[in-house]
Amino acid sequence: MPKTDYLNDPTAPLANSLVVAVTVFVQNERGHVLLIRRSDNSLWALPGGAQDVGESTAQAAVREVEEETGLHVELTGISGIYSDPAHVIAYDDGEVRQEFSICLRARVVGGQLRTSSESSEVKWVDPESVQTLPIHPSMLLRIEHGLEDRPPYLG
Repeated sequence: MPKTDYLNDPTAPLANSLVVAVTVFVQNERGHVLLIRRSDNSLWALPGGAQDVGESTAQAAVREVEEETGLHVELTGISGIYSDPAHVIAYDDGEVRQEFSICLRARVVGGQLRTSSESSEVKWVDPESVQTLPIHPSMLLRIEHGLEDRPPYLG
């Protein structure tokens, strides 16, 4: 389902839903960050998605990484909580979500890198190269926070 992200945009549509979502910050032994190229908007992002009814936030995070990248991860902490009401996501079916995303940290424990219906590309990206990719500012913020050695972001 195609989507459009709006951040601090006075022309953005008004939110009509709030959905719990997760993103997962994963680095390999070389310090590269696991990123996917999303099939719905062609932008680069951390793996993640909506939490389903009947699963915990942790289960959603592990499931989303496996679905989108083929990798199995173990969660190691929280990088941040992102709930800026000035960030809304409009879908082509009329839903407009106010952002509410928990970004978790994880490490790879198995699996093989692959794409999915939600990810047209999956790769490990050198942190120095992240800025060169087409990436939404809200996702770039999560990556920057993940790269910093800091307490979880609460915003």
